[in-house]
Amino acid sequence: MGAKIKRLFIIKTKWEAYAIIYALALGSVERGIIYLDQYPGFGGKLLFLACTGAVFMGGAKILDAVRAQV
Repeated sequence: MGAKIKRLFIIKTKWEAYAIIYALALGSVERGIIYLDQYPGFGGKLLFLACTGAVFMGGAKILDAVRAQV
């Protein structure tokens, strides 16, 4: 039973990786918009860029890991 649940959390294909990266990007943009509202000006823009930049780095790592499995 534990093995079946474990399989749900393993990314096997690039399509699954892209879906996860898309979900991460939606969440980071949402958080970035909140930062822009809370911190108007340059500070909010930097925090917005930090949120989206983290998705770029994480997405690259996820895609590299999927490529290494194949």
